[in-house]
Amino acid sequence: MREALFFEILKDDKVRCDLCPHHCVLKNGQVGICGVRKNIEGALYSLNYGQISAISVDPIEKKPLFHFHPGSEILSVGSWGCNMSCPFCQNWEISHAIPHVRDFSPEQLASLAKDHNSFGIAYTYSEPVVWFEYVLDCARAAMKDGLNNVLVTNGFIEEKPFKLLTQYFSAMNIDVKSFNPEYYRKVLGGQRDVVMKNVETAQKAGIHVEITTLVVPEDNDSEEEIKGIAEWLGSIDRSIPLHLSRYFPNYKYDRPPTDLDDLEKLWHAAKAYLDYVYVGNVPGMHEDTICPKCGKTVIERNGYNVNIVGLDEEGSCTNCGYPIAIRK
Repeated sequence: MREALFFEILKDDKVRCDLCPHHCVLKNGQVGICGVRKNIEGALYSLNYGQISAISVDPIEKKPLFHFHPGSEILSVGSWGCNMSCPFCQNWEISHAIPHVRDFSPEQLASLAKDHNSFGIAYTYSEPVVWFEYVLDCARAAMKDGLNNVLVTNGFIEEKPFKLLTQYFSAMNIDVKSFNPEYYRKVLGGQRDVVMKNVETAQKAGIHVEITTLVVPEDNDSEEEIKGIAEWLGSIDRSIPLHLSRYFPNYKYDRPPTDLDDLEKLWHAAKAYLDYVYVGNVPGMHEDTICPKCGKTVIERNGYNVNIVGLDEEGSCTNCGYPIAIRK
């Protein structure tokens, strides 16, 4: 447990959390929407500091990040808690429940990454935003040891703490779950515009950014939705990779998986605005990286098997010389 960084003390031992846009006002003993930030005698504390529910060395492509150190493996960790309420949550066992955990100090985690020859640490699985203090301390320790930091997040965090994180992170995969602000508010318990602003902030800060949209039947699977996301991303930078991931039944949703023909149509719709669009959770379907200029394959993928076949040392296409948006 650790005292939180972003909160305000109010009257009558109440506090207001200022980490995310919920701004939970908590009486003594109350816990916020995220489940991991508690008012204890008039101060706000993080309940999950140092608590790791999942730890593994994963392919960087699993995050998913296809354009950041492709073919590499990264130490990946998660805790518990989340500040959104997606009814189709793919990790609900740790996002909306208290799992078994192990304690690691930031220095221990950085040392573990080096012992496993990982090029960095990815904060993922659950929602790292609500693990803020620990993520920040680990990111600082990792950077001190020459390691990269990667954030896999819903992006639902206030501007000030998010800008603090951007000082220590090399790459982020941010979920843009819908282009419909009402759906974000009513179904997901978030705010679309906050997430969009944080995507733009990360991009401007020089962080490598990739976007994931889980395509959920009947929720966000229209061409209009996906075109909206892709057109907006393209207005920032056409080279931002977009991952359209196939939904499978989980948590409170028992709808059948996303139709593959629908995913194909949505892939084509997004490609009108973006150079790099991928389909996730479907091995063999639009996984390769293709040169936007000449159409040659520069990276072949089969699941997590990666073969770089058309990139030179500078990250350009060996066929036509076009610079591919890859960070090695």
